[in-house]
Amino acid sequence: MNIAVIPARGGSKRIPRKNIKPFCGRPMIAWSILAAQQSGLFQRIIVSTDDPEIAELARAYGAETPFVRPPELSDDHAGTTEVVAHAAQWLNQRGVAFDALCCIYATAPLLHPADLSRGLEALQSGNWAYAFSVSEFASSVFRAFQALPEGGLGMLFPEHFPTRSQDLPSALHDAAQFYWGRPDAWLQQLRIFDAHSTPVLLPRWRVQDIDDMDDWVRAELIFKAIQAQAGAQA
Repeated sequence: MNIAVIPARGGSKRIPRKNIKPFCGRPMIAWSILAAQQSGLFQRIIVSTDDPEIAELARAYGAETPFVRPPELSDDHAGTTEVVAHAAQWLNQRGVAFDALCCIYATAPLLHPADLSRGLEALQSGNWAYAFSVSEFASSVFRAFQALPEGGLGMLFPEHFPTRSQDLPSALHDAAQFYWGRPDAWLQQLRIFDAHSTPVLLPRWRVQDIDDMDDWVRAELIFKAIQAQAGAQA
């Protein structure tokens, strides 16, 4: 059995009510639920929330809300691993056996069901604890610099100043869409960003973290472009 867990607390600050704010015709979280359903991979899709409105809306779109997330896991400091571990423990205590659990972010409208399938295949391709979505940085982090307190700039990696861009190491970042994990990995709260995890590469143009309204507008533009392209090819 595979289970999806979608964390969706009610107290988002930078974009109020972000998880259920309308996004291209549906509440934001509905797109994550829909992607999980369309993948055909999950026997249960659970939304972990502390918010009654989010819970009601999640159920309306076909997800389960079998528990209320506790307050200590519903503030700004609660991490993804702890939240998903709580869901895994809840299932474990009720004798629900599962082979893999996938955390899907509630703010992942660009997620494709096929990527979830690739993620499960990656998890099963070896003795991995996790398989999660990543993408390449648009510009090399090894050419990054920072503003100095006294003014001026300093390279973060000055040793790479003379290195040609095509010779710089590749660098990846979390695509913030999904995290497949084995039961023990979640229950033991193993760190996701570590050597026991394998990456699932997504194209940069289909990845957008949504933390503020600039991100939101950019994500909507990408989403509409993808939909228009799909319609033209139909």
